[in-house]
Amino acid sequence: MRIILPILAVIVFSCNQNRKLEREAYQWPEATPPVAEKKDHETGMHGDKRNDEYYWMADFFSKGPDSNKVVEYLKAENEYTAKLLGGTDQLQKDLFAEMKGRIKEKDESVPVFNNGYWYYTRSEEGKQYFKYCRKKATLEAKEEILLDIDQMAEGHTYYSADGFSISPDNKLLAYGVDTVSRREYIMKIKDLESGELLSDAVYRTDPGYEWGNDNKTLFYTSKNAKTLLSEKIKRHTIGTDSKKDPVVYAENDKSNYIGVGKTKSEKYIVIASSATMSSEYRILDADKPEGEFAVFQPRMKDVIYDIDHHEDKFLIVTNKDALNFKLMETPVNKTGVENWKEVIATRKDVLLEGIEVFKNFLVVSERKKGLLQIRIRNTKTNAEHYVDFGEAAYMAHPSGNPEYDTDNLRYNYTSLTTPNSVYDYNMESKKKELKKRQEVVGGYDPTEYVTERLYATARDGVQVPISLVYKKTTGRSPESPLLLYAYGSYGYSTDPSFSSTRLSLLNRGFVFAIAHIRGGQEMGRQWYEDGKMFKKKNTFNDFIDCAEHLVKENYTSTSHLYAMGGSAGGLLMGAVANLRPDLWNGIVAVVPFVDVVTTMLDESIPLTTNEFDEWGNPKNKESYNYMKSYSPYDNVAKKAYPNMLVMTGLHDSQVQYFEPAKWVARLRTHKTDKNVLLLKTNMEAGHGGASGRFDYLKEIATEYAFMFALEGINK
Repeated sequence: MRIILPILAVIVFSCNQNRKLEREAYQWPEATPPVAEKKDHETGMHGDKRNDEYYWMADFFSKGPDSNKVVEYLKAENEYTAKLLGGTDQLQKDLFAEMKGRIKEKDESVPVFNNGYWYYTRSEEGKQYFKYCRKKATLEAKEEILLDIDQMAEGHTYYSADGFSISPDNKLLAYGVDTVSRREYIMKIKDLESGELLSDAVYRTDPGYEWGNDNKTLFYTSKNAKTLLSEKIKRHTIGTDSKKDPVVYAENDKSNYIGVGKTKSEKYIVIASSATMSSEYRILDADKPEGEFAVFQPRMKDVIYDIDHHEDKFLIVTNKDALNFKLMETPVNKTGVENWKEVIATRKDVLLEGIEVFKNFLVVSERKKGLLQIRIRNTKTNAEHYVDFGEAAYMAHPSGNPEYDTDNLRYNYTSLTTPNSVYDYNMESKKKELKKRQEVVGGYDPTEYVTERLYATARDGVQVPISLVYKKTTGRSPESPLLLYAYGSYGYSTDPSFSSTRLSLLNRGFVFAIAHIRGGQEMGRQWYEDGKMFKKKNTFNDFIDCAEHLVKENYTSTSHLYAMGGSAGGLLMGAVANLRPDLWNGIVAVVPFVDVVTTMLDESIPLTTNEFDEWGNPKNKESYNYMKSYSPYDNVAKKAYPNMLVMTGLHDSQVQYFEPAKWVARLRTHKTDKNVLLLKTNMEAGHGGASGRFDYLKEIATEYAFMFALEGINK
């Protein structure tokens, strides 16, 4: 599921530090919200009666009898939202222009060297997408435009091109195209010498394509038409009928995701099969693409492992007998677990997140006290050191390192006040070079902002980190509006990073905070274990306890406190709305996963079977009861709720549109307050929202305008 951070641009306010933010109460128009029809539908089990009166809303994809009615209802909600936010239309336009104005329109990525060519993307002024380019050997060479995505996207309301994969001889490019936003990509192949598109086209794939070393064989992931599960790995030979592509691996366990890739050494094709709590790999000599894949190590209960190839051995990152993971190695011809030898032991206070393999160096990504570290080991001498970042709170990770035989490490770096930065680091000399820092057009001075790291004491005594950023002129005050964001699922860590669009909040007096709640992995693997399955409620309680701490410490007050989360973070929003509706002035829930029980009972819905290890399987009575006890849709009650804005996409394949639609419909019939409840559906997009560099900013402008209206901020 998508992790949505509030990509929150700059406006210059008065520099008078004593001047209070000017506010004028927004006048909400009189309007009657849509009323959705109710149809009884029993969805309970284990003897439990559970009526889902809005179950009919799921009809759009199946094209059932209520399909048109679904679209009509969503459009009616959009019209209602447009009317209530009508007074902010100019503000939304100004916000869009402001945020767009902070983006350098004519821009270019830092080139990445791979197999004799420098690859990069560049964007042009006024264009929504980009051009995928390369230069041979040197950056002074003539540019080749491999794909002009701006041109390809013409005539489409949504367009995504992804999964770019160049053949080993540099002559062919495989890539995927999605024009619906259901994450079903058509694999296409382009001849880079002639510029022609080959007749080969493979439908319903994931955008991950891998070449055999013969330059004519491609491996890809094929998806189920209904569940969208990645079910099979197939092999395609250039020039043959894709309908006859042989299956080289079929996954029988519907709780596993599968994919295909290649070791960095280019010597092995690798098939990965992984669930939340176990994994399994298969390997094949890339020089013999028509051979049989061999199992690296059969899947083991509650054991996760990941592999890469290094010279005469494989390196394995695993949690076998190691809660926070450890690094192992094994000979290339003896891959079974009985041959694994420890390289880096597990540690109680350090999470080993992953590795980057080079011929003479090993780069290890670790997390200690919630912060990422990059550890470098010379594999010839075993000498080690850590990269020094110079800030107390940040995000840093290796990125763009396809070359195996090099001393150069590229990494990305950012913090709440430092724009996204790309560094090259010589692992031998320990010298680093800033290659590029995100330009904030119009100017940005990081010294005008303050970042802090706080710890809130949760109700069970656990210390939960909070990262904050705000403008110095804002200071700490119960009158300051504060937006608290969190995700808290799948072990995903929400690290503090920069956003130019977020400046639109900060420069209008908002404080922005991230609650690093359990369910993520910021504080180690146990942090995740303590926020999933039958401990999921820790996630919700942590968020509430962080909010109460911020109020107690006078960073804000309940009348100026806002919450935001998306996808699984939208589940968090629904839960805290039910548990503590009095704590928030407003909640923004983006593509929210709010109907946990119904979704997890329906194995035909995308992602359901993949996620039993995260939420539980409701066919088990204990899991059913626990899910139902926190599922936002099931726990809507007759009581007052805060102001709420709910955002979704009609073509969402991750959290389908009917979850938020049903939730809003039920809230309308239960809420006892007169607060605003809005549902906005992007009828042309899916889980990730609008495509293109700029269109998504309109959605952010809507979210901001909603909060600004509640704060009486009108410019």
